[in-house]
Amino acid sequence: MAKKFDYRGIPISELESISMEKLFQLFTARQRRSLTRGITDGKRKLIEDIKATKANKNKNAIRTHLRDLIVLPYMVGVTINIFSGKEFVPIKIAPEMIGHYLGEYVITNKRVQHGAPGVGASRSSLYVPLK
Repeated sequence: MAKKFDYRGIPISELESISMEKLFQLFTARQRRSLTRGITDGKRKLIEDIKATKANKNKNAIRTHLRDLIVLPYMVGVTINIFSGKEFVPIKIAPEMIGHYLGEYVITNKRVQHGAPGVGASRSSLYVPLK
C-alpha cells in the first residue's frame, strides 16, 4: 500500500482548502517572506494558467522562465515546462514539491566533457594517448 503524503501533518486534500494565511504559517521563513512580499504580474499570470490547466480549460503546455515561484498545493498534478537557460524542461508537480521553488528541479548547467586541446595550448598537451 502506498504511503499517503502529508505536508507537516496535514493531508493534501486539506491543504488545498486551507486559507493562504494558515498555509503561510506552515512554510519556512524564507518562503513566507517571498510570498508575503507580493506576487508580480508574471507570477499571477502563471498561477492563472496553472489553475486553468488544472480545470482542463487550457490544453497548451505551460512554459515559464519563473524559477522563483514556490510550489503551492493547488499546483499538484500539473506539468510545467521550466526554462533551464537553454531549453524548457518538463516537470510534473508532485505533492513532495510543496514549499520548494520551481527552479530547484531544473538544473542550469551540465557536466563538462573536455575535448581536444584548443588554440594556444602547449605542444605537450596536444598528445592524446590511444590506450
